[in-house]
Amino acid sequence: MRTRVLLTVWVAALAAPPLARIASVEERRPTPVMGVQGAPWLEREGREKEQRPDEIIRTMDLRDGHVVADLGCGTGWFARRLARAIAPSGRVYAIDIQPEMLELMKEYLAKEQVTNVVPVLGATDDPKVPAGTLDWVLMVDVYHELQEPKAMLARIREGLKPRGKVALIEYRAEGDSAAHIRREHRMSVDQILGEWITAGFRMTARHEGLPTQHFLIFGKE
Repeated sequence: MRTRVLLTVWVAALAAPPLARIASVEERRPTPVMGVQGAPWLEREGREKEQRPDEIIRTMDLRDGHVVADLGCGTGWFARRLARAIAPSGRVYAIDIQPEMLELMKEYLAKEQVTNVVPVLGATDDPKVPAGTLDWVLMVDVYHELQEPKAMLARIREGLKPRGKVALIEYRAEGDSAAHIRREHRMSVDQILGEWITAGFRMTARHEGLPTQHFLIFGKE
């Protein structure tokens, strides 16, 4: 009898709609936030080839005047590139919870003469940006480190304009393209969707052309 019950449950799980299977993914434990001692990794030689920022920005279709948040900006490696894409009248909110990272970013901004980036000291549960102002939020290898992801997703949703979008980039847990990255710093698509759909987002596009990372785009549900 027990075997029959288990078989019935297994068959039902296979027949369940994709979102039902996604929702059953085991709850994820956030990884510790990378400290300022990891700043050289963010400015490493070869990152351009590995992460293809020009391709990401082109896919986002950024234009002059857009307002973009770089959430978990670190040293501002992406923020500086975003700023050039939306210049001269666009603005980048570069958000980090570590003041030391923001200070490093300011040095890079001054050196490269980038003036349309606004440093923002965020909180673990709040990016601290005005509600309804963002055309885009970019999150690169940072979502898995959010210590209060549910609260942060709610605040991100509030910060977006009605048609605002989020570009989420995370190292792949599936396959071995990101095998050089520790497992706890990688995510599967099922993990991501299980958390984002529950938070009131919908995936509008999925790009798998980056060498080692998922590139998912979300809008408000």
